[in-house]
Amino acid sequence: MKYNELKLTKAKAPKRVGRGIAAGQGKTAGRGTKGQNSRTGSSRRPGFEGGQNPLMQRMPKLRGFKSKIPDADVIYLSQLDALSAKVIDNNVLAEAGLVPNAFTKVKLIVKGEVTTAKTVKIQAASAQAIVAVEKAGGTFERVERQGRPVTNEDNKKSRKAKKEAKATA
Repeated sequence: MKYNELKLTKAKAPKRVGRGIAAGQGKTAGRGTKGQNSRTGSSRRPGFEGGQNPLMQRMPKLRGFKSKIPDADVIYLSQLDALSAKVIDNNVLAEAGLVPNAFTKVKLIVKGEVTTAKTVKIQAASAQAIVAVEKAGGTFERVERQGRPVTNEDNKKSRKAKKEAKATA
């Protein structure tokens, strides 16, 4: 089919309502007789059902909220004394079994006491816990959470994606 062979019909003119009886849509202009919808300026909000509870309100709601932020694993001051290492970080805590793995966010909370000087390098701590660590002769350093190492499978996938991107470009 070619552009010059297209059979086009002109757009149909809209009905001119309310222009007298002879025009076919005179007097009530297709709105019926009386009532809310026959009046000018009447418009109901979307979902309005004449006073009946609308469908959107009748339907059951999905309750709750799921945060995407990972929860911090909590360790206590008293647990620091049990560790023999002078520098405590995520790897040391994971090896001791206090946190599930070295890649989680860890927060230090006051519960018990710390007596030995320790250098604590984790993601978060309460203000009182920092004071208690420094009072025992140690220091607290806030560090970013470790990312998980990239596996060989991930490398293969990313290499394939790069090759495909180069081929299409």
